[in-house]
Amino acid sequence: MSETRHVPVMLQRCLDLLAPALAQPGAVVVDCTLGLGGHSEALLGTFPAARLIALDRDPVALKLAGERLEPFGDRATLVHAVYDELPDVLDRLGVPRVQGVLFDLGVSSMQLDEADRGFAYAQDAPLDMRMDQSTGISAAEVLNTYPPGELVRVLRTYGEEKFARKIVEAVVREREKEPFSNSARLVELIRNALPQAAKRTGGNPAKRTFQALRIEVNGELSVLEESIPAAVSRLAVDGRIAVLSYHSLEDRLVKQVFAEGATTTAPPGLPIVPERYQPRLKLLTRGAELPTEEEVAENRRAAPARLRGAQRIREDVA
Repeated sequence: MSETRHVPVMLQRCLDLLAPALAQPGAVVVDCTLGLGGHSEALLGTFPAARLIALDRDPVALKLAGERLEPFGDRATLVHAVYDELPDVLDRLGVPRVQGVLFDLGVSSMQLDEADRGFAYAQDAPLDMRMDQSTGISAAEVLNTYPPGELVRVLRTYGEEKFARKIVEAVVREREKEPFSNSARLVELIRNALPQAAKRTGGNPAKRTFQALRIEVNGELSVLEESIPAAVSRLAVDGRIAVLSYHSLEDRLVKQVFAEGATTTAPPGLPIVPERYQPRLKLLTRGAELPTEEEVAENRRAAPARLRGAQRIREDVA
């Protein structure tokens, strides 16, 4: 089932970026967003000397990916964890440094395809959106309980929704009559709340609101803010990191961390820059790389993908 519907995004380019660090015996690569295991399967198959540690917060994804990766035996270690827990996971496994790290951010194909998860605005479903349904609050609870000002902040910040206030005014009116529980009612409300001109461009008008709710429910940006620096800190010298993001907020965050790592921290005017001020990272991509037209034609979910890569070039010096 997972084989047919899951096409890993920018797979060959991710493998190429990580390859120089993973060819050596004993190399450890971390897939921070296992999903259905497409990238992990390719990493294990392409680099026979490498060991994989894979994280996912979704127990269903872990089970399906575990079946897919079973042929690789003990070369694959699967862990139920959110990716900001990476340092703790590595400590528990006794792995101080790794040679490769891959992040494929956003929602997995499985989560979008399973109607009852409530991620997709194209079909009616319970408004859940939790990547791990055993913990946290659902999207319905956010809609029904957040104060109006807080809802506006979520839609503006995480959905970059210009009409956040209009949408929230409509949500507040409607939730007083009856709490929200399903996605179709929210989609219809958004369509009715937006001006005609706004509905003619940019795809489904509910897209930005659903993105915002999903990010809020799963704490995605706060988790990412912790995770990328933590992953960089656990890379061995010459280790490599590749990050696939799907919207500008994620990509901006990744760009900032990589840019800071690749910049000297020396005060201006020093004739010789001491080792401790030298950059820790070398950028491997010029800006963010985009999927090819062929790949987007084969897998429409690849369309918004942005890929950035970096290489660790020195240890931290105290």
